[in-house]
Amino acid sequence: MKPSPFSSPEAFRGTFETGLRQLLSEYRELGVYILVLANAGYDPLVWRSLRQELGRRYRLLETNMRKGDRVGLILDDAEDDLQVFRRLLAVGFGESLVKVCRRAGPWELQFNPLRSFRPPRMTQKVIPHISAPYDAVGFNFNKPFLRKEILWQGWLCGRDAALFYNKFPFVDLHGLLVPEPRAGLSQLLRQQDNEYLWQLTETLARTLPGVGFGYNSLGACASVNHLHFQMFQRARALPVASPDWRHNGGDREYPLSCWSFSNSTDAWRFICELHGSDISYNLIYLPGRLYCLPRRRQGTYHHSSWASGFAWYETAGGFTTFDRHQFGIIGQQELEAELALLANE
Repeated sequence: MKPSPFSSPEAFRGTFETGLRQLLSEYRELGVYILVLANAGYDPLVWRSLRQELGRRYRLLETNMRKGDRVGLILDDAEDDLQVFRRLLAVGFGESLVKVCRRAGPWELQFNPLRSFRPPRMTQKVIPHISAPYDAVGFNFNKPFLRKEILWQGWLCGRDAALFYNKFPFVDLHGLLVPEPRAGLSQLLRQQDNEYLWQLTETLARTLPGVGFGYNSLGACASVNHLHFQMFQRARALPVASPDWRHNGGDREYPLSCWSFSNSTDAWRFICELHGSDISYNLIYLPGRLYCLPRRRQGTYHHSSWASGFAWYETAGGFTTFDRHQFGIIGQQELEAELALLANE
């Protein structure tokens, strides 16, 4: 029997990288190529491993796209993928696609060119409420064309679950965890979901140090109205978890209201209050800790042109820009000012 991918950091990374390699070798769809390329562009280890094959495939796709010859290639699976590849053609294949990072005071900032190609879906829409019915016709994780993007599926901590690759990652070993995908649950947290993520994070942390999950409510840049959590495993703690902040016992005030909980019961009581007041929020689940950040709803404020939107990663102190020049000059004060824009009045 194969060991669980969650049994160790080596097993998890091995499963993650092997899956990407298999996708690249087994499928010719444009969407699959984009997924593998974006994951490689984010992760230097994957980039070094797959760069040669990714470059060869790019040149083949480029030739066929420019000639309009789609024989032997599936270039028309989705208009979104065609738009992404057209943008890729404009910049070309090479090291310029690889993400770069730096610190600005306590914050982290990344220039992530491939994520800039991502279709906006719901993240740019004005969302009137934090609750909406699940739509089986609209985009959801049960679509047949997404099955190949599943990194792992099975019984996980008492629930059936599927872990998808994030097509345009922005954190280390980035996946989308969908509990009970066939149940068609909307992106509105229930008490059993909060309990599950709390338990799951603590359980996985025993073998995967640095594991965590992010959650975006509707109106807080959730891109899909199908219950999902964004899994990551990283060596360095997120800025929101720094002991310097007041919500962690320090003496520095966080630029955005941040509530820290050490037990799921108190956390759920607070989340229920947000639901009752129809307030959007982001969550970050870490072992034994939940950070909850109530915030203004997307579409009700305007961030700077360099910013790519504000979801759980941004409220946790990590920022992404698609402007190479701005990446080099943005400072701590600018980042803190952007976070402050999210504060509820």
